[in-house]
Formats: sequence, C-alpha cells, structure tokens
Amino acid sequence: MKFTKRLRAELNAVIRSHPDLLPQNTNLLIAVSGGQDSLCLAKLLLMQQEKYNWNLTIAHCDHQWRSDSSVNAEHVEKIAREWGINFCLRTAETPLTSEASARAWRYAMLVEMAKANNCAYVVTGHTRGDRVETLLYNLMRGSGADGLASLNWRRSLTDEINLVRPLLNVSRHETLGFCNENQIPIWEDSTNQNLDYKRNRLRLETIPYLQAHFNPQLETAIAQTSELLHDDVIYLENQASRFFEDEISVIWNDQAPCLHRQRLQDQPLALQRRIVRQFLSRYLIHQVNFEDIERFLGLLTAQNRSQSSPFKGNISAFVEHPWIILKIN
Repeated sequence: MKFTKRLRAELNAVIRSHPDLLPQNTNLLIAVSGGQDSLCLAKLLLMQQEKYNWNLTIAHCDHQWRSDSSVNAEHVEKIAREWGINFCLRTAETPLTSEASARAWRYAMLVEMAKANNCAYVVTGHTRGDRVETLLYNLMRGSGADGLASLNWRRSLTDEINLVRPLLNVSRHETLGFCNENQIPIWEDSTNQNLDYKRNRLRLETIPYLQAHFNPQLETAIAQTSELLHDDVIYLENQASRFFEDEISVIWNDQAPCLHRQRLQDQPLALQRRIVRQFLSRYLIHQVNFEDIERFLGLLTAQNRSQSSPFKGNISAFVEHPWIILKIN
C-alpha cells in the first residue's frame, strides 16, 4: 500500500503547511467526476475524516456531453453510497457546447451545491499534471505571471466559498496507484482521449514529448515555477493595492474616477501595470487585457488634454493634469 501511505502523508503535510486550506470541523463539498484523481481525493478525505472531523459531501456535474453521462453519474452516486458519503447531482438542461461554457456551468453548480449543503469549501482533485497543463496552456496564449500561476492551492469562488486543491503536489501516476491499491472502480471518460480538446493534446502529446526530449522531471520543475510565480503575484498585487490607500493618488467618483499621473509614473513599471489593471477592472465591462493597460499607460507621458482611443463599452481616458481621468459615457 505504498501509494496509500504516501498520499495520506502528503495530504497531512499539505494541511500542516497550509493551515487554512482544510480546517477541522468544516463541511467539505468534493467535486467528483468519476476519474482517478477525484476518486483518489474523495477516498483520501474519507480516510482522514475522523482525524479532522470533516462532514463530507460528494458532488457530481453531468454536462451531458456523452451518451453515457447519466451512467457515469450513477457510478459516482453508487460509490458515494458505498462509502457512506452524502451525494448531490446537477445535470445540464441542454448539452454544453464548449470547454469554457462547461467550466463556467460546472463552477456555478458547485457553488449552488456548496450553498445547499452549507459548505464553505469546494475541494477538487487537480494534480501536479493539471498545474503543468494550465501553465503551458496559458503561456501559449500569451498570459503574464498571473495566468502562469493561476492554478494554486486555493481561490475564492464567492465571498463565503473557497475552492481548494490539496493534491497539487501529487502526480497522476500516484492517484492511479492509490485507486488500484484501494480497488476503486475508475470511470474512463472517453472525451479524455479526444485531441480536439487542447488540454488533452497537451497532456497526451506535448508534455510527454517535452519529458522525453528536454526534462524527465518536467512536471516537478514547472510546478515549482508556478509556485514561485504565485508568491510573486501575491506580493505585487498587495503592493499595487497600497497605491489606492493614498487618498492623494486616486479619486473614486462614479462619473469621473481619476489616477494621479505623477504618483503613478513614480512607481516601477511592474506596479504601474497592476495598479492600472486594478483601477480599470472596476469600470470596464470586459476582462482587462494587456492592450487596455498599455493604452492607459501611454497617457503618462502624453500632453495635457490628450485622450486615449476608447475601451470597450464607450469608455476612454484623458489627461487633465495632474490627473488621468476615466470618461464613462
């Protein structure tokens, strides 16, 4: 039972090093697809339930992507009953057409089920491999440090509900070994082999190629990079937030929000970009991107009365020295 012993020790180590990740005496909603990672997670939490006094609920989301999706849901429900864990299910009313829409629906349903079961924590079986896929996928999309470090131990889903990923130091090889040792029946999802999905192609083709030709320890190396980047991002975000604590640097006004141009210009470029992104995020109708930030920063050295090209939503910025003012039409 080497995998079982190793993963139980790993879970305890993660909880010790991140004491707010999975506190004692709390209700946990475990997202279970039926695959090896999520079933490994559920069984691990069940093994440690008495030690930490958790109240567990297994949650399953049926996207209706496959003809066997309802049988998949029944399989997860059967395991939950056998393990004596509460089970809840949400089924998409219409088949979801893309990875993005499925992800958005799934997390909305997990929040709904968490609220229904009074759970402050939604726990998912993301592994080290998922972390590597996310970093590489976002790197190829041109993401900055935030995107490269986006899959981390914890993030907020709502003000009251946190998403927790306690298996980020665990490989898929280990979750499979754990399931085999504990005779857990894994549901094989046929869509996991479909190369039309970019993440599948990364997992099945790109990452094995990089491991074979560049670094056999690729997963560990990239996961460490993601962890380092996450710590950097947290520090820089906190430093950028301090800019808004200075009443002289910023004016919040529903009609004309302003940033002090000279005080912004005095900041290092890395902080300038984060300050502007935090500022614009309050007003732009879309997710702030690199072009939005650079367009705004162009006004730092522009002549008085200069105006930026418009952002989406008929919003623009202009210089009224010493301020850069956001004009919301």
